[in-house]
Amino acid sequence: MKHAPRRVRKPWGYELIWAETDLYVGKILHINAGESLSLQYHETKDETIFVLSGEMRFWAGPSLEALEEVPLRTGEAFRVVPGTLHRMEGITDCDLLEASTPFLDDVVRIEDRYGRAPGK
Repeated sequence: MKHAPRRVRKPWGYELIWAETDLYVGKILHINAGESLSLQYHETKDETIFVLSGEMRFWAGPSLEALEEVPLRTGEAFRVVPGTLHRMEGITDCDLLEASTPFLDDVVRIEDRYGRAPGK
């Protein structure tokens, strides 16, 4: 069934949700150079990020004290399992492919440079 992707504006760029079912979600995330998503984790959502273009810094770990920086470039991927604290920052403009479980509202923010409220 043909359908139009849904574009969601974000302070760091945008999301293009091109697939959304009860079983999975497919998105393209565009992160502007120098911009960053919130430091966050998911209680249930399981996602994998694939870098379509650009270069980014990805921080991930089980806690704030154990965050590690993982540079990611075009063609590289990272899986984020539930409970993993993580943040993405564009070194250059980046386009990422995200495949995930369908729990789009499952975001627990720890900190956010754009003033969005912490928590759910």
